[in-house]
Amino acid sequence: MLKFTPILLALLVGLVMYRFSAWRTGRELDRRSTPLRDKRLNAIIRRMARQLDLPKLTVNIYEIEPINGLAAPDGRIFITRGFFNKYRAGEVTADELASVIAHELGHVALGHSKRRMIDFSGQNALRVALSVVLGRFVPVLGVYLANLLVSMLAAGLSRKDEYEADAYAAALMEKAGIGLYPQISLFRKLEEWHPKGGGQAAWLMSHPKTADRINAIRKLEQGWKAS
Repeated sequence: MLKFTPILLALLVGLVMYRFSAWRTGRELDRRSTPLRDKRLNAIIRRMARQLDLPKLTVNIYEIEPINGLAAPDGRIFITRGFFNKYRAGEVTADELASVIAHELGHVALGHSKRRMIDFSGQNALRVALSVVLGRFVPVLGVYLANLLVSMLAAGLSRKDEYEADAYAAALMEKAGIGLYPQISLFRKLEEWHPKGGGQAAWLMSHPKTADRINAIRKLEQGWKAS
């Protein structure tokens, strides 16, 4: 039993860390967010809510400048002020911004936030176990290799979540009569604004490459047309 004590402790520490992070994130969002008030956007949001049989779908603006959307651990949906400002400036359409909201709804509906808590705790325990095992064979590099392997695993799981949320958003956008073009066109805009990769290995990236995400959506579209 003593052999497994470090792993059990790592699981517990990972769970506590995630819970604390979720609590801190919730407090931050409470402090720095306001309800989304835009007639055109809210009309589209209501259309999506009807397709999901939801009486109401509330979206909030997180008052920070970076361009992003997020699903809070408690299930609330946010877009950042920076993203909303792009919309107000005409650089992003209402339908494109709706695709971000649909994507974040996918994370909530598919339970990614809850699964992330389990993944984070498990990865913390796995990091400890690998460090012990690999440390016996490569004492100097064992911890480094363990961190690398766990980072690869975490990145792979994150990419899987993104593909799933993309697919959910595509289905919702199609069902709501918005179509898939806004989702694809926004991906291309985001790529122009924030080219990513920078030489980083694809298997260490937390999000799939833009081209791969667009191809996955087009395959969904082809499948729907064929059925």
